[in-house]
Amino acid sequence: MVKTEISLFLKNEPGELGKLSTLLSNENINIDALTIQDASAYVQELFKARGRSLKRIASSASYNSMRKDSAQFALIRILVDQTDKTIDLLSKHDYIFDIMPVIAIHLENKPGAMAEVAMKMGEEGVNINYVYGSVSSPDEKCLFVFCPEDIDAASKIFEE
Repeated sequence: MVKTEISLFLKNEPGELGKLSTLLSNENINIDALTIQDASAYVQELFKARGRSLKRIASSASYNSMRKDSAQFALIRILVDQTDKTIDLLSKHDYIFDIMPVIAIHLENKPGAMAEVAMKMGEEGVNINYVYGSVSSPDEKCLFVFCPEDIDAASKIFEE
């Protein structure tokens, strides 16, 4: 199913994730999925993309400076149960964020379940930019979040 992922930057220091989690919790907003990465990795990917496309958005020196500065931040990607309310809340509290449509799928917790989804996308020519997931127990389904390059093509694959 197509869901809206919220990507935001947090200071990479103790307590920041706790503040965000508490803010959401106080409004009875549940986090369904979450991934965190050092924001410098995100900037490195931008730099690599610039090199592949040969479109210079900024100079190499600018990217190196951004990479050093971005280590002070973490890139958080979340799915929540109340997206609109979360967006309003983050705006009200001056968080820097963006939204992106993603595919969220509950998979059986067994070998090959993710391979099946990834193969379906590949067979339809849909590239996956990134994926993250979670498992709560061996007996329950897993939630995996896929960010495909073409959300429309990917969503058609999984229509029921």
